[in-house]
Amino acid sequence: MESRKPVTTAKLRSMKQKGTPIAMITAYDYPTAQLAEQAGADVILVGDSLGNVVLGYDSTLPVTIDDMIYHSRAVARGVRNTFVVADMPFLTYHGSLDSTLAQVGRLMREGGCKAVKLEGGEEIADTVKAVVAAGVPVLGHIGFTPQAVHQIGGYKIQGKSTEQADRMLKDAKALEAAGAFAIVLEMVTEELAALITKELSIPTIGIGAGRGCDGQVLVFHDVVQYTAEPHPKKFVKTYVDVGSQIRTAISQYVSEVKSRAFPDESHTFALDDEVVQYLYGSKKGDE
Repeated sequence: MESRKPVTTAKLRSMKQKGTPIAMITAYDYPTAQLAEQAGADVILVGDSLGNVVLGYDSTLPVTIDDMIYHSRAVARGVRNTFVVADMPFLTYHGSLDSTLAQVGRLMREGGCKAVKLEGGEEIADTVKAVVAAGVPVLGHIGFTPQAVHQIGGYKIQGKSTEQADRMLKDAKALEAAGAFAIVLEMVTEELAALITKELSIPTIGIGAGRGCDGQVLVFHDVVQYTAEPHPKKFVKTYVDVGSQIRTAISQYVSEVKSRAFPDESHTFALDDEVVQYLYGSKKGDE
């Protein structure tokens, strides 16, 4: 792939203005980040979804700031020009402003990301404003917010009622006014997501929010089905099933080890005859 200029918040806004779709994907480690950049992704999200797909939790709630720093740092080392955003984990930005800025500062300094993502609308607008004022770009996130899954009552589509639609539009505008550079819309009805996108001057990134958003984001493990137990989702498109390929490859490896077919001579390293004679008192092949 040809080298490109670094993606910035200004470029993302310009892409919205020009009608150029924004491609975002999650990544949680160095090799995946490299592959995502080589494939042309504009933005990499180091999501707290790593709790589900990498750490084996049932939700994102157990993910810590140290988890996010560890994975963000690995991703940041793998890219040169892709814009890296990292999630602020559960309850790291709902205390005092000093505490929030300290956590944000750690994620930026130690994690090497270029921006942070916060879930919520009007209720966190003041926090977003303060974080932006401190010099940190903020990606908003409304609609279905995984950190509030228990409050929401499960994985439910958002924006189906007039009350929800009104609330989400107000949330989006509040985040824009607070200085967010873009907003993720998750599991939102297509019509409402399109309306929000039209009403904002900043980009919207959809995940299960239809075709009217300025960009799209999916979880890496869903895109390539990198899992032993796939859970199909209506809004996900799987482009390759690497999970089955990996399982088949490992199964073949195990079988060859058990049968002693691996390693064969082509996988070994040989000593010079003189060294063999010194060690064994004979040349190779004499016995």
